Amino acid sequence: MNESINRKRYPSDLTDAQWDLLAPFIPPPSPNATQEVIPRREIVNGILYVLRTGCSWRQMPHDLPNGKTVFHYFRCWQRDGTWEKAMHALRRQVRGSMGREEEPSAGIIDSQSSKTSPVPGIGRGYDGGKKNLGTQKAPPC
Repeated sequence: MNESINRKRYPSDLTDAQWDLLAPFIPPPSPNATQEVIPRREIVNGILYVLRTGCSWRQMPHDLPNGKTVFHYFRCWQRDGTWEKAMHALRRQVRGSMGREEEPSAGIIDSQSSKTSPVPGIGRGYDGGKKNLGTQKAPPC
């Protein structure tokens, strides 16, 4: 059942079948929430809109949730592993339905996929957008 707010559908929006697959992985709203709860499906639709169109969070259409709110949930779910858990489970499901082993037996990384550093160790990071070297700290969720 479509829980989305009544609005024109974007091509990036989840179908009911897609939402049924993804919904179990999306954390529920906090029972201590003090503000009106935005439907989780609309938050995911907002994330997918930005990823599909390449627009900035601030340029999201007004009929989707506020870009700052959507980005907040995107980062929180990224930090707590929500996306990784969902992708892992969905990958296993798709591979199993194709008659393949649920876990891949190999992976490929090319030189365009990985950043290297002349200084060895994990204390060195890279932020291509800011051209900063070093670990990037983000505020807690």
